[in-house]
Amino acid sequence: MVGAGGCAGACGTACATVDGVCDGVTLGVRLGLGLGVSNGTSWGFSLRTASGVREASGLAVGLCGARPTPETCDPAPEEQPDSIVAASTSPAATRLKLRAALTRTILSLDPIMLVNKRFPVELKTTRRPEETVVNEPLAVRMRPSTLDEIVGQQHLLDPGSALRRLVDDDASASIFLWGPPGVGKSTIAHIVALSTRRRFVALSATSATVKDLRWELAEAEREKRENDDDTVLFIDEVHRFTKAQQDTLLPAVENRVVTLIAATTENPAFSVIAPLLSRSVLLTLTSLTEEDLSQLVDNALLSPKGLDGAFEIDDEARKDLIRLSGGDARRTLTYLEEAASTATAMQTSLIDQAVMVKAVHQAVARYDRDGDQHYDIISAFIKSLRGSDVNAAIHWLARMVDAGEDPRYIARRLVVHASEDVGMADPMALQTAVAAAQAVQLIGMPEAGINLAHATIAVASAAKSNAVIAAYNLALSDVKHGITGNVPMHLRDAHYASAAEYGHGVGYRYPHDYPGNVVAQQYLPEHFVLSPTPYYQPTENGYEATVKARLISNEIRKINNDLELPPGAEE
Repeated sequence: MVGAGGCAGACGTACATVDGVCDGVTLGVRLGLGLGVSNGTSWGFSLRTASGVREASGLAVGLCGARPTPETCDPAPEEQPDSIVAASTSPAATRLKLRAALTRTILSLDPIMLVNKRFPVELKTTRRPEETVVNEPLAVRMRPSTLDEIVGQQHLLDPGSALRRLVDDDASASIFLWGPPGVGKSTIAHIVALSTRRRFVALSATSATVKDLRWELAEAEREKRENDDDTVLFIDEVHRFTKAQQDTLLPAVENRVVTLIAATTENPAFSVIAPLLSRSVLLTLTSLTEEDLSQLVDNALLSPKGLDGAFEIDDEARKDLIRLSGGDARRTLTYLEEAASTATAMQTSLIDQAVMVKAVHQAVARYDRDGDQHYDIISAFIKSLRGSDVNAAIHWLARMVDAGEDPRYIARRLVVHASEDVGMADPMALQTAVAAAQAVQLIGMPEAGINLAHATIAVASAAKSNAVIAAYNLALSDVKHGITGNVPMHLRDAHYASAAEYGHGVGYRYPHDYPGNVVAQQYLPEHFVLSPTPYYQPTENGYEATVKARLISNEIRKINNDLELPPGAEE
């Protein structure tokens, strides 16, 4: 199958040179080998499951490399049934030896799994938690391997909690992990992969298709039926799954074919179908506190897996690091690692503010235009406008602009809230907001950011009134509840010749023919004449106080509140 002393893999068959030696790497569990001999020195094999041989399309594994001593390759089968032994001319013996060989492979891989579209090869590393690869990123080296090592999220780690039962007791409840980036969602999945006694399969919603998902669910069902093996299915970024993909998961979760662990940065109430969410436990992870991040920094500075005591950080630099990280553990460790590299280049072991400034030139804004951060920040912007906090409104505006938010979206919100929260208290606010929206179209960014700031300050500093939206909502509610009525005859369209024959427009009073350009007549349907509804109730704020004074004057009051004129009044 391969030339003497060579190794190759094709069409799902992996080939390896054995020559009586092993390669010192370990692959997976429960793998059988179908073997074929080519010339007595090279062997080919295909992956075998409990139900038979299944090809691993596109997967090639070559067991080649330096030749260790027979002592390391040939432990007694009864002592280490899953370790490699020297090749033999007996195919049965060779199968046993090569099957055992696959328990020491690929130490550098993440211990979740290697997935091929047609055949997922489960990989479990034999690397102990304390064994690290020096050139791995600090955030990877410091990744916890048990729940007790997690920093923060203590509300999820209490004895008897769903997460504890999943890890410690192999409980079968499906869970959703919801939280911002860098708070431990993937770490929790990593811990489950290391600790669970069940089959563990990982998929990313960014790349997995419906076909991939159905294949994995079918495999989980087969494993349950034939081997009584339960499967834990981890799906990262589950909010990126379409409704069809989420529907595919539903029967498997409901019937407990799989135990689902789904991680998301989006609010599941909006991004996950309700039937799937109702069959799972929602665990909310929060941004790490300053105390949590400070502990994380200390752990990384002192741990042999981390910087191993080679560096110190002063208080001011620590504060800067924690502030720049924005509650994100991964970012904290990334910045710390960069600061350590900068300190090394500067030939110092002390990380101070000067080192930190050089290491971290600019904090990347934590903002996702399509995610929760988008909605949270625009919500803060709107509430700051409504609350008349000019400085806060400008801050949130700057956050959105710097993160690349569509300026037209910001302008639209300003136009809306100029009417919703300011209204008649300052009618000029709407004109300013509309002008800013037009400036965005005519000028473009970045200069139009100044116009947005102008409108933001105008809306935030203006007198406030919600009387406009309150009036609109009351009227809309009446209409939706069927409280309408016919148009009064004198208000109906009378522009055509025969209108008068139907009584349309007859008796209409033209206001400009009367003193003050105001005249009392029925403008609402008959129902409202009998039971008047005061939709618009002006406040005393800003210009609206002037509007209110006009509306309660004798002339206007006759129209709005007293359609039956006082005795002696001229009609």
